[in-house]
Amino acid sequence: MPHMFLNGGAMRGGELHHLLEGAPLLAETRTAPRYRFFSVGDRFPGLRPVTEGGASIAGELYDLGWELLRERLLPAEPPELELGVIELADGSPSLAMLLRRPYTPAAPLTDITATADWRAHLRTLGERPR
Repeated sequence: MPHMFLNGGAMRGGELHHLLEGAPLLAETRTAPRYRFFSVGDRFPGLRPVTEGGASIAGELYDLGWELLRERLLPAEPPELELGVIELADGSPSLAMLLRRPYTPAAPLTDITATADWRAHLRTLGERPR
């Protein structure tokens, strides 16, 4: 079963969490410090790998079945994101959604790397974390 790093609406308490259909949460974890983190129009987050100036981004790691990934989670992802492989803080690989390359500005990007946490970013907007 693939491991999937989630850092937005599919995390616990988020509006897309129901799509996981009971997939087990393996850990609250972070990425390796190799990513910039963006808010895409304050609707969802996006990771971008970088060679320098990156940070460790907060998220949750789930054990997903291939069918759940293919049939439920991926169809719900916005077109600005694409499936990729990231490095977690412990050095292990994981699937994750990344900003599509090249990024075509369909929505404004705000760099929220300093926050490094989608829920914390939503709190700065005065929103309840989704």
